[in-house]
Amino acid sequence: MLVIDNLTVRIAGRDILKGASASLPAGRRVGMVGRNGAGKSTLLKVILGQISPDAGETSTPRDWRVGALAQEAPSGGDSLIDTVLCADVERTALLARAEHETDPHHIADIHARLHAIGSYSAPARAAEILAGLGFSAEEQLRPCCEFSGGWRMRVALAAVLFSAPDLLLLDEPTNYLDLEGVLWLEEFLRRYRGSVLIVSHDRDLLNTAAEFILHLEHGRLTLYSGGYDTFVETRAQKRALDAAFAKKQEAARKHLQAFVDRFRYKASKANQAQSRIKMLQRLQAVEIPVDEHTAPIRLPTATPASPPLIAMDKVCVGYEPGKPVLGGLSLRFDSDDRIALLGKNGNGKSTLAKLLAGKLTPMAGELVRAKKLVPGYFAQHQLEELDGALTPIQTLGHLRPRLTMQELRTQLGGFGFSADKALTKVANLSGGERARLMLALATLDKPNLLILDEPTNHLDIDARSELLTALNDFDGAVVLVSHDRRLIEATADRLLLVANGQVAPFDGDLDDYRRFLLASEPVPVTHTHSESKQTKEDVRREAAERRRRLKPLKDKIDTAEHHIAALTAEIAKLDGALADPLLFVHDPAKGKSVSKKRADAARKLAAAETSWLRAHEEYEKANGE
Repeated sequence: MLVIDNLTVRIAGRDILKGASASLPAGRRVGMVGRNGAGKSTLLKVILGQISPDAGETSTPRDWRVGALAQEAPSGGDSLIDTVLCADVERTALLARAEHETDPHHIADIHARLHAIGSYSAPARAAEILAGLGFSAEEQLRPCCEFSGGWRMRVALAAVLFSAPDLLLLDEPTNYLDLEGVLWLEEFLRRYRGSVLIVSHDRDLLNTAAEFILHLEHGRLTLYSGGYDTFVETRAQKRALDAAFAKKQEAARKHLQAFVDRFRYKASKANQAQSRIKMLQRLQAVEIPVDEHTAPIRLPTATPASPPLIAMDKVCVGYEPGKPVLGGLSLRFDSDDRIALLGKNGNGKSTLAKLLAGKLTPMAGELVRAKKLVPGYFAQHQLEELDGALTPIQTLGHLRPRLTMQELRTQLGGFGFSADKALTKVANLSGGERARLMLALATLDKPNLLILDEPTNHLDIDARSELLTALNDFDGAVVLVSHDRRLIEATADRLLLVANGQVAPFDGDLDDYRRFLLASEPVPVTHTHSESKQTKEDVRREAAERRRRLKPLKDKIDTAEHHIAALTAEIAKLDGALADPLLFVHDPAKGKSVSKKRADAARKLAAAETSWLRAHEEYEKANGE
C-alpha cells in the first residue's frame, strides 16, 4: 500500500500540505480531488521523489514500480509504437542483452524471462492502447515528431499505461483526450490490476473508475470509500453531524461557563466550580472547515437575432484548396439550439466550430448568417496566445478600447475576477483563471451563438458546475465540444456526430454512444423512428420554452444586482465624505445633505436587497429548485 505519513510541504513560505496522512489500499483505484492550487500535483511529486517534504514521508513496498505520466511529450524520430514499447524498461534491456549474449544458458534465461513478462505479446498490447487513445494503425508507424504537442501527450499516456507499474500516478490524464478517449480510459482503468492514484476534475471518470476518493483540503487528506457522488454525499453528512455536535458542545460550554461565573467565588460551590473548570478544559473544539469559495460564472444576455442564426446548404470546408475536411453540410442553427458535437479528434469537430465562428469560410456550397449574428468562440489553443505581461483588464481593454473601465470590470466580475485578480498579470494566473478569462473574452460582445471547444480542461469540479449552470441560464444558442459527459448531458438537447467527413444527427444519448464505441459497433447517425425524433424535438422545445419562461425572472435578478452594486458604491463614496472630521465644522449644510443622501441610499439598498431575494425565490420556484 501507499502510506502518506504526517506530510508537510512549504512552498514560498506557504503550507501546501500540513500534517497530511493517509493509507491507500494496495491494488485499488483512488481518485484524488481538491480545489485548484490545493496541492494535488505537489503530493504526486513528493511520492515520485521529485520534491522533498519539510516533514513526514511517503512509503511504498520495496519491490513496487511507480509510474507517472511524463511531464514532457516524446518528440524524437522513433515511431509511436516503438516509443510505447520502450517504456517497458526491463523488456527493452532483455532484448538488447539477447542480441549480444553468446552463452546458451544465459540466452535461455533471457528468453524465459521475456516469456514470463509477456514480451512477445507486447507489440499487440501497445497497439491496442494506442488505438484506444485515438491512433490508427498507420499513425502508429509514424515518428513522434510529426504530431502536435497534444497528440504526443497521448503517446506519453500510452507509454505509462503500457509499462503497467505497481503504482500508477495520473495527473489530469483527460486534458488531452476527446470523449472517445476518456470512455476508453475509464474501461482500461477499471481492468487495471495494480494500484492507481488519479488526479482528475472529471466527475464521470471519478464515478466510473475510482473505488475511493482522497480529498485534499486545507493541507490535509481524508479518504472516502466509493466514487465521487458517494464522496459528496458522505462528506455532506459528516459535516452536518460535525456541525450538530459543535452546536451541542457550544451549548454545554456556555452552560458550564455560566455555572463557573456564578459560583466560582462562593465557598459552598467552589469545588463544583473547579470541577466544571476542568471539564471546560477537556472540551476540545470541533474544527469544521469553512467551505472554499467558488467564483461565479455568469454569461451576459445574448444579443437578439432572428432565426436561423446560420443555415448551410451542401457546404464544404477545410484548410487546403481541394482538400475539404468536411463536405455536404446541410445544417441549420437556431437561437434556442443546444448542440454537442461528437466524434474522435481529427474528424473535424474543431473545423466545424471554426466555420460556425467565422474563422473559416466555405470552399463550396452556401452558408447564410443572420444579420445580427454575434458568435462567441472559445478554444483551448487560445490560452497559449494570451499575453502574460498584461492584466485581465488590459487584455479585454486592448480588444475593445471603447469600453469603459467599469464595463470591463463588470465583464470580468461575471467570471469570478475580483478587483485584485483583474489587475494581476496573466502569467501569474492559474490555469482555471486563464480559462475564465478566455470565457470573458469569448462573451465580450454578448454573443447569441456561443461555440465552446473543450472549455473545462483547466476548471475544477465546482467551477465546471458553475459553467453548467451558466450555460443552462444562457438565452442564446450553444455549440459544445467537450470530453466532460456531465456537461454535455446537462446542457445539450441535440447530438451531432462528426465522422468520415460528414456531420449528421446521432440517434441516441451518451450511454448509447458509449456502448457503440466500446463494442466497436457501427454508430447510427440518422433517426430511424419518427416517434424517437418527435420525442427529441419535444425535449428541445421544452428546454427552449423553459429558458424563455425564466428569462424575465433572470433579468429581474440581474437588474436588482446592478442596483445593489450601484447603491453600495454610492454609500461607500458618501461614507468617505462623512469620514472627514471637519465636514460639519466648515460646511454644516453640506454635512447635513450628505447624511441625508446616505440615509436615503441605505433605505434604497435595503429595498433593492429585498427585491433581489424575492426575485431569487421566484426564479428557484419556477426552475423547480
